[in-house]
Amino acid sequence: MRKIDRTGEINYNNFGSKMIIINYRNNKDMNVYFPEYDYTKTNVNYGDFKKGNIICPYERRYHGKGYMGEGSYKVKINGKHTKHYDVWSDMLRRCYDFKYIQQHPSYVGCRVHDSWLNFQIFSDWFQSNYYQIEGEQICLDKDILSKGNKIYSPDTCIFVPQTINKLFTKSNEIRGRFPVGVYYKKENKKYIAQCNVNKKQKHLGCYDTPEEAFQVYKNFKEKHIEEVAEEYKNKIPTKLYNAMITYEVEIDD
Repeated sequence: MRKIDRTGEINYNNFGSKMIIINYRNNKDMNVYFPEYDYTKTNVNYGDFKKGNIICPYERRYHGKGYMGEGSYKVKINGKHTKHYDVWSDMLRRCYDFKYIQQHPSYVGCRVHDSWLNFQIFSDWFQSNYYQIEGEQICLDKDILSKGNKIYSPDTCIFVPQTINKLFTKSNEIRGRFPVGVYYKKENKKYIAQCNVNKKQKHLGCYDTPEEAFQVYKNFKEKHIEEVAEEYKNKIPTKLYNAMITYEVEIDD
């Protein structure tokens, strides 16, 4: 009986990637090459090749940008998404999901650093930087260390307790045309300074100009951030603490 050699046979997987059999030993053991990604999958079953059931780890399967990469980190363990994956997927969604960005316009123009599009590389950074605080949700933040930053990257991101993260949340569409922390009260024709503290608005006084009101807000907010930093000093990374005690509130924040 003549031995079958399927070397050179071409097919496309379910994602649409071209596959070429480059080493055929038998129908349960062959190597398949993905020319678009310069990647070779070994020990492939021919039946999976014909059905298109072979996955290349460099295909941009996640929000059109992210890919799995080669490594030991997994999307799921025992049927449940890993924390690494949830954080990575949410980061991609904030940058590349059109509907999400429409609902959250502060993410317009945001992107993920090329290295972090690889799930394995992001997960390695996650493993080295993630921490927990009892009773706190820990968030991935991109702009406390670098104000106005739009790039999720290992140099600009840090994990932050949600309590701290909320100190820096912006609401441009809510506050309108006045400086942050200021609104105009028509009844007495005054500018009111106020600051959210522990989910409640703290009244900071009435002023003749928005600049005066903002300066009061700025002083109070910066002091409040420092106080929270001291409270969390022994629980958070040093570079987060340092960023908080040196943080400056600006009029266009």
